Amino acid sequence: MTTDGVLDVVRDVLRVTDGVILGYFLLINTSYLILIALATVEFARHVRRAPLAGFEETYRSPLTQAISVVVPAYNEEVGIVESVQAMLALRYPAFEVVVVDDGSTDATFERLAAEFDLVEVPRVIPDAVPTRGAVRSVHVPRLRPEPLVVVRKENSGRADALNVGINAARSPLVCMVDADSLLDPQSLLSVAKPFVDDPLRVVAAGGVVRIANGSSVVAGRIVETRMPRGWLPRIQVVEYLRAFLLGRTGWSRLSGLLVISGAFGLFRRDVLLEVGGLDPDSIGEDAELVVRLHQHLRRARRDYRIVFVAEPVSWTEAPSTRSVLASQRRRWHRGLSEIMTKHRRMIGNPRYGRIGLVALPYYLVFELLAPLVELAGLVLVPLGFALGAVDFGFAWRFVLVAYGYAMLINLVALAVEEYTFHRYSRWRDLAAAVAASILENMGYRQLTAVWRVQGAWSALLRRRHEWGVMTRTGFGGPPTSD
Repeated sequence: MTTDGVLDVVRDVLRVTDGVILGYFLLINTSYLILIALATVEFARHVRRAPLAGFEETYRSPLTQAISVVVPAYNEEVGIVESVQAMLALRYPAFEVVVVDDGSTDATFERLAAEFDLVEVPRVIPDAVPTRGAVRSVHVPRLRPEPLVVVRKENSGRADALNVGINAARSPLVCMVDADSLLDPQSLLSVAKPFVDDPLRVVAAGGVVRIANGSSVVAGRIVETRMPRGWLPRIQVVEYLRAFLLGRTGWSRLSGLLVISGAFGLFRRDVLLEVGGLDPDSIGEDAELVVRLHQHLRRARRDYRIVFVAEPVSWTEAPSTRSVLASQRRRWHRGLSEIMTKHRRMIGNPRYGRIGLVALPYYLVFELLAPLVELAGLVLVPLGFALGAVDFGFAWRFVLVAYGYAMLINLVALAVEEYTFHRYSRWRDLAAAVAASILENMGYRQLTAVWRVQGAWSALLRRRHEWGVMTRTGFGGPPTSD
Protein backbone atom coordinates (compact mmCIF):
# COMPACT_ATOMS: atom_id res chain seq x y z
CA MET A 1 0.00 0.00 0.00
CA THR A 2 1.26 3.43 -0.91
CA THR A 3 1.83 6.25 1.53
CA ASP A 4 -1.28 8.00 0.25
CA GLY A 5 -3.25 4.81 0.79
CA VAL A 6 -2.04 4.53 4.38
CA LEU A 7 -2.97 8.15 5.01
CA ASP A 8 -6.43 7.56 3.59
CA VAL A 9 -6.93 4.61 5.96
CA VAL A 10 -5.69 6.70 8.90
CA ARG A 11 -8.05 9.51 7.94
CA ASP A 12 -10.99 7.09 7.70
CA VAL A 13 -10.18 5.64 11.11
CA LEU A 14 -9.81 9.10 12.64
CA ARG A 15 -13.04 10.25 11.05
CA VAL A 16 -14.97 7.36 12.62
CA THR A 17 -13.14 7.58 15.95
CA ASP A 18 -13.63 11.32 16.28
CA GLY A 19 -17.32 10.92 15.47
CA VAL A 20 -17.66 8.30 18.19
CA ILE A 21 -15.90 10.55 20.70
CA LEU A 22 -18.19 13.45 19.77
CA GLY A 23 -21.21 11.21 20.29
CA TYR A 24 -19.79 10.03 23.63
CA PHE A 25 -19.45 13.58 24.94
CA LEU A 26 -22.96 14.39 23.75
CA LEU A 27 -24.33 11.38 25.63
CA ILE A 28 -22.39 11.92 28.86
CA ASN A 29 -23.24 15.62 29.09
CA THR A 30 -26.89 14.91 28.31
CA SER A 31 -26.94 12.26 31.03
CA TYR A 32 -25.64 14.85 33.50
CA LEU A 33 -28.41 17.20 32.42
CA ILE A 34 -31.03 14.46 32.93
CA LEU A 35 -29.70 13.77 36.44
CA ILE A 36 -29.82 17.48 37.22
CA ALA A 37 -33.42 17.61 35.98
CA LEU A 38 -34.35 14.68 38.23
CA ALA A 39 -32.59 16.38 41.13
CA THR A 40 -34.49 19.60 40.43
CA VAL A 41 -37.79 17.74 40.73
CA GLU A 42 -36.61 16.26 44.02
CA PHE A 43 -35.49 19.66 45.30
CA ALA A 44 -38.90 21.13 44.43
CA ARG A 45 -40.55 18.41 46.52
CA HIS A 46 -38.08 19.10 49.30
CA VAL A 47 -38.91 22.81 49.36
CA ARG A 48 -42.66 22.08 49.47
CA ARG A 49 -42.26 19.58 52.28
CA ALA A 50 -39.70 21.49 54.35
CA PRO A 51 -42.29 23.24 56.59
CA LEU A 52 -43.87 19.83 57.29
CA ALA A 53 -40.65 17.86 57.70
CA GLY A 54 -41.53 16.96 61.28
CA PHE A 55 -38.02 17.32 62.72
CA GLU A 56 -39.46 18.53 66.02
CA GLU A 57 -41.65 15.42 66.27
CA THR A 58 -38.66 13.23 65.41
CA TYR A 59 -36.57 14.93 68.07
CA ARG A 60 -39.20 14.45 70.76
CA SER A 61 -40.43 11.00 69.81
CA PRO A 62 -39.37 8.12 72.12
CA LEU A 63 -39.41 5.84 69.06
CA THR A 64 -36.61 7.67 67.23
CA GLN A 65 -33.72 5.26 66.84
CA ALA A 66 -30.42 6.11 68.51
CA ILE A 67 -27.34 6.77 66.36
CA SER A 68 -23.66 5.98 66.87
CA VAL A 69 -21.52 8.51 64.99
CA VAL A 70 -18.31 6.67 64.07
CA VAL A 71 -15.29 8.87 63.31
CA PRO A 72 -12.08 7.22 62.04
CA ALA A 73 -9.09 9.46 62.75
CA TYR A 74 -5.49 9.22 61.63
CA ASN A 75 -3.17 12.19 62.19
CA GLU A 76 -6.03 14.70 62.41
CA GLU A 77 -4.62 16.92 65.17
CA VAL A 78 -5.34 20.17 63.29
CA GLY A 79 -9.12 19.93 63.29
CA ILE A 80 -10.11 16.93 65.42
CA VAL A 81 -11.25 18.92 68.47
CA GLU A 82 -13.46 21.30 66.46
CA SER A 83 -14.91 18.38 64.53
CA VAL A 84 -15.78 16.35 67.63
CA GLN A 85 -17.18 19.43 69.37
CA ALA A 86 -19.51 19.99 66.41
CA MET A 87 -20.65 16.37 66.48
CA LEU A 88 -21.32 16.41 70.21
CA ALA A 89 -23.46 19.53 69.77
CA LEU A 90 -25.71 17.95 67.12
CA ARG A 91 -29.44 18.16 67.70
CA TYR A 92 -30.66 14.60 68.06
CA PRO A 93 -32.49 12.86 70.93
CA ALA A 94 -30.09 9.95 71.51
CA PHE A 95 -26.62 9.53 70.04
CA GLU A 96 -23.01 8.81 70.86
CA VAL A 97 -19.77 9.78 69.14
CA VAL A 98 -17.23 6.97 68.71
CA VAL A 99 -13.81 8.25 67.64
CA VAL A 100 -11.45 5.51 66.47
CA ASP A 101 -7.83 6.69 66.62
CA ASP A 102 -6.18 4.51 63.99
CA GLY A 103 -2.66 4.57 65.41
CA SER A 104 -2.06 8.28 64.86
CA THR A 105 1.57 9.40 65.08
CA ASP A 106 0.73 13.04 65.79
CA ALA A 107 -1.12 14.64 68.72
CA THR A 108 -4.64 13.58 67.68
CA PHE A 109 -5.33 11.61 70.85
CA GLU A 110 -3.50 14.04 73.13
CA ARG A 111 -5.66 16.94 71.93
CA LEU A 112 -8.83 14.94 72.48
CA ALA A 113 -7.65 13.80 75.90
CA ALA A 114 -6.84 17.36 76.97
CA GLU A 115 -10.06 18.86 75.65
CA PHE A 116 -12.46 16.22 77.03
CA ASP A 117 -10.47 15.02 80.07
CA LEU A 118 -10.40 11.42 78.85
CA VAL A 119 -9.73 8.46 81.11
CA GLU A 120 -9.21 4.82 80.16
CA VAL A 121 -12.01 2.35 80.96
CA PRO A 122 -11.95 -1.48 80.95
CA ARG A 123 -14.37 -1.95 78.06
CA VAL A 124 -14.14 -4.93 75.70
CA ILE A 125 -14.98 -4.23 72.06
CA PRO A 126 -16.87 -7.19 70.49
CA ASP A 127 -15.76 -8.73 67.19
CA ALA A 128 -19.12 -8.86 65.40
CA VAL A 129 -17.33 -7.54 62.29
CA PRO A 130 -13.86 -9.00 61.57
CA THR A 131 -11.06 -6.51 62.17
CA ARG A 132 -7.26 -6.46 61.77
CA GLY A 133 -5.73 -3.80 63.99
CA ALA A 134 -5.77 -4.68 67.68
CA VAL A 135 -7.62 -2.36 70.05
CA ARG A 136 -5.19 -0.85 72.57
CA SER A 137 -7.52 1.05 74.89
CA VAL A 138 -10.93 2.66 75.29
CA HIS A 139 -11.42 6.13 76.78
CA VAL A 140 -14.36 8.27 77.94
CA PRO A 141 -14.64 11.73 79.56
CA ARG A 142 -13.86 11.61 83.27
CA LEU A 143 -16.73 13.70 84.63
CA ARG A 144 -18.15 15.58 81.67
CA PRO A 145 -21.53 14.48 80.30
CA GLU A 146 -20.60 14.20 76.61
CA PRO A 147 -21.60 10.86 75.00
CA LEU A 148 -18.05 10.36 73.70
CA VAL A 149 -16.01 7.18 73.34
CA VAL A 150 -12.44 7.20 72.00
CA VAL A 151 -10.98 3.88 70.88
CA ARG A 152 -7.22 3.64 70.30
CA LYS A 153 -6.02 0.88 67.99
CA GLU A 154 -3.10 -0.21 65.88
CA ASN A 155 -2.89 1.41 62.47
CA SER A 156 -4.63 -0.72 59.85
CA GLY A 157 -6.43 1.71 57.57
CA ARG A 158 -9.65 3.70 57.46
CA ALA A 159 -11.95 0.80 56.58
CA ASP A 160 -10.68 -1.31 59.47
CA ALA A 161 -11.02 1.65 61.82
CA LEU A 162 -14.65 2.01 60.75
CA ASN A 163 -15.20 -1.70 61.35
CA VAL A 164 -13.84 -1.29 64.88
CA GLY A 165 -16.24 1.62 65.30
CA ILE A 166 -19.16 -0.51 64.08
CA ASN A 167 -18.23 -3.12 66.69
CA ALA A 168 -18.01 -0.47 69.40
CA ALA A 169 -21.30 1.17 68.40
CA ARG A 170 -24.22 0.58 70.76
CA SER A 171 -26.98 2.09 68.60
CA PRO A 172 -29.15 0.51 65.86
CA LEU A 173 -28.03 3.18 63.36
CA VAL A 174 -24.39 3.90 62.51
CA CYS A 175 -23.34 7.22 60.98
CA MET A 176 -19.90 7.24 59.34
CA VAL A 177 -18.24 10.66 59.34
CA ASP A 178 -14.72 11.73 58.39
CA ALA A 179 -12.60 13.24 61.15
CA ASP A 180 -12.08 16.42 59.13
CA SER A 181 -15.82 17.00 58.77
CA LEU A 182 -18.13 19.52 60.42
CA LEU A 183 -21.83 18.66 60.58
CA ASP A 184 -24.69 21.14 60.51
CA PRO A 185 -26.74 21.07 63.74
CA GLN A 186 -29.77 19.43 62.06
CA SER A 187 -27.71 16.91 60.09
CA LEU A 188 -28.60 13.78 62.07
CA LEU A 189 -32.29 14.66 62.19
CA SER A 190 -32.32 15.17 58.44
CA VAL A 191 -30.36 12.11 57.41
CA ALA A 192 -32.34 9.94 59.84
CA LYS A 193 -35.69 11.12 58.45
CA PRO A 194 -35.91 8.37 55.79
CA PHE A 195 -35.45 5.77 58.56
CA VAL A 196 -38.31 7.38 60.50
CA ASP A 197 -40.60 7.58 57.47
CA ASP A 198 -39.84 4.08 56.14
CA PRO A 199 -38.19 2.09 58.95
CA LEU A 200 -38.70 -1.35 57.42
CA ARG A 201 -37.16 -0.66 54.02
CA VAL A 202 -34.51 2.08 54.35
CA VAL A 203 -31.11 0.52 55.09
CA ALA A 204 -28.81 3.43 54.22
CA ALA A 205 -28.96 7.16 53.59
CA GLY A 206 -26.30 9.52 52.32
CA GLY A 207 -26.00 13.22 53.07
CA VAL A 208 -24.49 16.12 51.19
CA VAL A 209 -20.77 16.83 51.48
CA ARG A 210 -19.72 20.43 50.87
CA ILE A 211 -16.36 22.16 50.88
CA ALA A 212 -15.60 24.30 53.93
CA ASN A 213 -12.41 25.97 52.66
CA GLY A 214 -12.81 29.72 53.09
CA SER A 215 -15.98 29.52 55.18
CA SER A 216 -16.17 30.95 58.68
CA VAL A 217 -16.25 28.54 61.62
CA VAL A 218 -17.08 29.29 65.24
CA ALA A 219 -17.14 26.54 67.91
CA GLY A 220 -17.21 23.83 65.29
CA ARG A 221 -20.05 25.42 63.30
CA ILE A 222 -20.12 26.92 59.82
CA VAL A 223 -21.51 30.39 60.56
CA GLU A 224 -20.96 31.92 57.12
CA THR A 225 -20.53 30.09 53.83
CA ARG A 226 -17.91 31.58 51.56
CA MET A 227 -16.06 30.49 48.47
CA PRO A 228 -12.43 29.45 49.04
CA ARG A 229 -9.68 31.91 48.18
CA GLY A 230 -7.78 29.64 45.79
CA TRP A 231 -9.09 28.59 42.38
CA LEU A 232 -8.29 24.92 42.90
CA PRO A 233 -10.74 24.47 45.81
CA ARG A 234 -13.19 26.86 44.15
CA ILE A 235 -13.47 24.57 41.15
CA GLN A 236 -13.95 21.62 43.49
CA VAL A 237 -16.92 23.43 45.06
CA VAL A 238 -18.66 23.47 41.67
CA GLU A 239 -17.59 19.89 41.00
CA TYR A 240 -19.07 18.73 44.32
CA LEU A 241 -22.36 20.51 43.59
CA ARG A 242 -22.74 18.92 40.17
CA ALA A 243 -21.52 15.41 40.89
CA PHE A 244 -22.21 14.87 44.60
CA LEU A 245 -25.30 16.96 45.30
CA LEU A 246 -27.28 16.94 42.07
CA GLY A 247 -25.85 13.79 40.52
CA ARG A 248 -26.48 11.59 43.56
CA THR A 249 -29.89 13.15 44.14
CA GLY A 250 -30.80 12.20 40.57
CA TRP A 251 -29.55 8.63 41.03
CA SER A 252 -31.46 8.35 44.30
CA ARG A 253 -34.66 9.33 42.52
CA LEU A 254 -33.96 6.56 39.99
CA SER A 255 -33.40 4.06 42.85
CA GLY A 256 -29.89 3.57 41.50
CA LEU A 257 -27.68 5.20 44.12
CA LEU A 258 -24.27 3.49 44.17
CA VAL A 259 -22.21 5.89 46.25
CA ILE A 260 -22.69 7.17 49.79
CA SER A 261 -19.72 9.29 50.72
CA GLY A 262 -17.59 8.03 53.58
CA ALA A 263 -17.65 11.62 54.83
CA PHE A 264 -21.33 11.36 55.81
CA GLY A 265 -23.52 8.25 55.58
CA LEU A 266 -26.06 6.57 57.87
CA PHE A 267 -26.57 2.80 57.91
CA ARG A 268 -28.58 0.20 59.78
CA ARG A 269 -26.09 -1.58 62.00
CA ASP A 270 -27.73 -5.00 61.63
CA VAL A 271 -27.33 -4.86 57.85
CA LEU A 272 -23.70 -3.78 58.21
CA LEU A 273 -23.12 -6.87 60.34
CA GLU A 274 -24.84 -9.07 57.74
CA VAL A 275 -22.40 -7.99 55.01
CA GLY A 276 -19.34 -8.05 57.27
CA GLY A 277 -18.71 -4.32 57.46
CA LEU A 278 -16.37 -2.51 55.11
CA ASP A 279 -13.76 -4.22 52.95
CA PRO A 280 -10.33 -3.19 54.30
CA ASP A 281 -8.70 -4.26 51.03
CA SER A 282 -10.80 -1.85 48.96
CA ILE A 283 -9.50 1.63 48.21
CA GLY A 284 -13.05 2.91 47.58
CA GLU A 285 -14.46 1.19 50.65
CA ASP A 286 -17.48 3.50 51.01
CA ALA A 287 -18.78 2.96 47.47
CA GLU A 288 -17.87 -0.74 47.58
CA LEU A 289 -19.97 -1.12 50.73
CA VAL A 290 -23.04 0.36 49.00
CA VAL A 291 -22.61 -1.89 45.95
CA ARG A 292 -22.22 -4.91 48.24
CA LEU A 293 -25.36 -3.92 50.13
CA HIS A 294 -27.27 -3.85 46.83
CA GLN A 295 -25.81 -7.25 45.92
CA HIS A 296 -26.65 -8.84 49.28
CA LEU A 297 -30.18 -7.48 49.53
CA ARG A 298 -31.03 -8.22 45.89
CA ARG A 299 -29.85 -11.79 46.26
CA ALA A 300 -31.96 -12.15 49.41
CA ARG A 301 -34.97 -10.73 47.47
CA ARG A 302 -35.56 -8.15 50.18
CA ASP A 303 -37.54 -4.97 49.67
CA TYR A 304 -35.14 -2.18 50.58
CA ARG A 305 -34.19 1.42 49.83
CA ILE A 306 -30.85 3.24 49.75
CA VAL A 307 -31.47 6.96 49.49
CA PHE A 308 -29.71 10.31 49.23
CA VAL A 309 -30.92 13.28 51.25
CA ALA A 310 -30.11 16.70 49.84
CA GLU A 311 -30.38 18.84 52.96
CA PRO A 312 -28.19 17.39 55.77
CA VAL A 313 -24.75 18.89 55.27
CA SER A 314 -21.29 17.70 56.19
CA TRP A 315 -18.53 20.21 55.56
CA THR A 316 -15.06 18.97 54.68
CA GLU A 317 -11.69 20.43 53.79
CA ALA A 318 -10.84 19.97 50.12
CA PRO A 319 -7.30 19.59 48.75
CA SER A 320 -5.72 22.97 48.14
CA THR A 321 -2.60 21.77 46.30
CA ARG A 322 -2.23 19.86 43.05
CA SER A 323 -0.17 17.06 44.60
CA VAL A 324 -2.81 16.27 47.23
CA LEU A 325 -5.65 16.57 44.71
CA ALA A 326 -3.79 14.26 42.32
CA SER A 327 -3.39 11.64 45.04
CA GLN A 328 -7.09 11.90 45.92
CA ARG A 329 -8.30 11.51 42.32
CA ARG A 330 -5.95 8.60 41.61
CA ARG A 331 -7.27 6.90 44.73
CA TRP A 332 -10.91 7.56 43.83
CA HIS A 333 -10.56 6.19 40.31
CA ARG A 334 -8.52 3.23 41.42
CA GLY A 335 -11.29 2.48 43.90
CA LEU A 336 -13.90 2.67 41.13
CA SER A 337 -11.81 0.35 38.95
CA GLU A 338 -11.50 -2.19 41.74
CA ILE A 339 -15.24 -2.05 42.47
CA MET A 340 -16.11 -2.67 38.83
CA THR A 341 -13.71 -5.59 38.72
CA LYS A 342 -14.87 -7.11 42.01
CA HIS A 343 -18.57 -6.81 41.15
CA ARG A 344 -18.30 -7.37 37.39
CA ARG A 345 -20.88 -10.17 37.49
CA MET A 346 -23.50 -7.64 38.55
CA ILE A 347 -22.96 -5.48 35.44
CA GLY A 348 -25.78 -6.04 32.97
CA ASN A 349 -27.28 -8.75 35.17
CA PRO A 350 -31.11 -8.44 35.38
CA ARG A 351 -31.03 -10.22 38.74
CA TYR A 352 -29.90 -6.91 40.26
CA GLY A 353 -32.61 -4.77 38.67
CA ARG A 354 -31.78 -1.14 37.97
CA ILE A 355 -28.43 -1.52 39.73
CA GLY A 356 -27.27 -4.22 37.33
CA LEU A 357 -28.97 -2.95 34.19
CA VAL A 358 -28.62 0.83 34.53
CA ALA A 359 -26.44 2.14 37.34
CA LEU A 360 -23.39 -0.13 37.06
CA PRO A 361 -23.25 -0.01 33.23
CA TYR A 362 -23.49 3.79 33.45
CA TYR A 363 -20.61 3.97 35.92
CA LEU A 364 -18.57 1.65 33.72
CA VAL A 365 -19.11 3.60 30.50
CA PHE A 366 -19.48 7.19 31.71
CA GLU A 367 -17.36 7.23 34.88
CA LEU A 368 -14.63 4.60 34.61
CA LEU A 369 -13.94 5.13 30.90
CA ALA A 370 -14.63 8.89 30.83
CA PRO A 371 -11.06 10.12 31.49
CA LEU A 372 -9.67 7.77 28.85
CA VAL A 373 -12.12 9.10 26.26
CA GLU A 374 -11.39 12.65 27.41
CA LEU A 375 -7.67 12.27 26.76
CA ALA A 376 -8.27 10.40 23.51
CA GLY A 377 -10.40 13.30 22.29
CA LEU A 378 -7.68 15.81 23.15
CA VAL A 379 -5.24 13.87 20.94
CA LEU A 380 -7.33 12.37 18.14
CA VAL A 381 -9.56 15.32 17.26
CA PRO A 382 -6.66 17.76 16.71
CA LEU A 383 -4.82 14.99 14.85
CA GLY A 384 -7.84 14.38 12.64
CA PHE A 385 -8.07 18.11 11.95
CA ALA A 386 -4.36 18.30 11.10
CA LEU A 387 -4.61 15.36 8.67
CA GLY A 388 -7.80 16.62 7.06
CA ALA A 389 -9.95 13.78 8.43
CA VAL A 390 -12.32 16.30 10.00
CA ASP A 391 -13.02 19.89 9.04
CA PHE A 392 -13.25 23.09 11.02
CA GLY A 393 -17.00 22.67 11.44
CA PHE A 394 -16.52 19.31 13.16
CA ALA A 395 -13.78 20.68 15.42
CA TRP A 396 -15.99 23.59 16.42
CA ARG A 397 -18.92 21.26 17.16
CA PHE A 398 -16.62 19.08 19.25
CA VAL A 399 -15.51 22.04 21.37
CA LEU A 400 -19.12 23.13 21.88
CA VAL A 401 -20.36 19.64 22.81
CA ALA A 402 -17.40 18.56 24.95
CA TYR A 403 -16.68 21.83 26.74
CA GLY A 404 -19.38 24.41 26.02
CA TYR A 405 -22.11 21.92 26.95
CA ALA A 406 -20.17 21.02 30.13
CA MET A 407 -19.90 24.70 31.11
CA LEU A 408 -23.64 25.10 30.60
CA ILE A 409 -24.32 22.08 32.84
CA ASN A 410 -22.13 23.56 35.57
CA LEU A 411 -24.01 26.85 35.41
CA VAL A 412 -27.39 25.09 35.47
CA ALA A 413 -26.29 23.01 38.47
CA LEU A 414 -25.10 26.13 40.28
CA ALA A 415 -28.36 27.97 39.53
CA VAL A 416 -30.51 25.06 40.75
CA GLU A 417 -28.51 24.67 43.94
CA GLU A 418 -28.43 28.38 44.73
CA TYR A 419 -32.14 28.82 44.04
CA THR A 420 -33.00 25.88 46.31
CA PHE A 421 -30.61 26.31 49.23
CA HIS A 422 -29.12 29.81 48.80
CA ARG A 423 -25.88 29.01 50.62
CA TYR A 424 -23.90 32.04 49.42
CA SER A 425 -25.04 35.47 50.61
CA ARG A 426 -22.32 37.53 48.93
CA TRP A 427 -22.36 38.40 45.24
CA ARG A 428 -18.58 38.01 45.04
CA ASP A 429 -18.93 34.36 46.08
CA LEU A 430 -21.53 33.74 43.37
CA ALA A 431 -19.29 35.45 40.82
CA ALA A 432 -16.39 33.24 41.88
CA ALA A 433 -18.61 30.15 41.56
CA VAL A 434 -19.66 31.16 38.04
CA ALA A 435 -16.03 31.74 37.06
CA ALA A 436 -15.05 28.37 38.55
CA SER A 437 -17.84 26.70 36.54
CA ILE A 438 -16.16 27.93 33.38
CA LEU A 439 -12.54 27.42 34.46
CA GLU A 440 -13.11 23.77 35.39
CA ASN A 441 -13.00 22.93 31.69
CA MET A 442 -9.76 24.83 31.05
CA GLY A 443 -7.00 22.67 32.48
CA TYR A 444 -8.51 21.30 35.68
CA ARG A 445 -10.68 18.76 33.90
CA GLN A 446 -7.81 17.59 31.70
CA LEU A 447 -5.44 17.25 34.67
CA THR A 448 -7.94 15.20 36.67
CA ALA A 449 -8.44 12.99 33.60
CA VAL A 450 -4.71 12.23 33.59
CA TRP A 451 -4.74 11.43 37.30
CA ARG A 452 -7.83 9.23 36.98
CA VAL A 453 -6.26 7.24 34.15
CA GLN A 454 -3.18 6.78 36.30
CA GLY A 455 -5.40 5.46 39.11
CA ALA A 456 -7.11 2.97 36.81
CA TRP A 457 -3.74 1.89 35.40
CA SER A 458 -2.34 1.22 38.87
CA ALA A 459 -5.41 -0.89 39.64
CA LEU A 460 -4.92 -2.83 36.41
CA LEU A 461 -1.29 -3.54 37.31
CA ARG A 462 -2.29 -4.27 40.93
CA ARG A 463 0.38 -1.98 42.26
CA ARG A 464 0.52 -1.39 45.97
CA HIS A 465 -1.46 1.71 46.82
CA GLU A 466 -0.09 4.50 48.99
CA TRP A 467 -2.72 6.82 50.46
CA GLY A 468 -0.40 9.80 50.59
CA VAL A 469 -0.72 12.69 53.02
CA MET A 470 -3.59 15.16 53.11
CA THR A 471 -2.13 18.30 54.64
CA ARG A 472 -4.76 19.90 56.86
CA THR A 473 -4.79 23.65 57.40
CA GLY A 474 -7.83 23.63 59.66
CA PHE A 475 -11.10 25.49 59.29
CA GLY A 476 -11.43 29.25 59.19
CA GLY A 477 -12.17 31.47 62.14
CA PRO A 478 -14.95 33.99 62.73
CA PRO A 479 -16.17 36.15 59.84
CA THR A 480 -14.09 39.13 58.85
CA SER A 481 -15.16 42.37 57.26
CA ASP A 482 -13.85 41.52 53.81
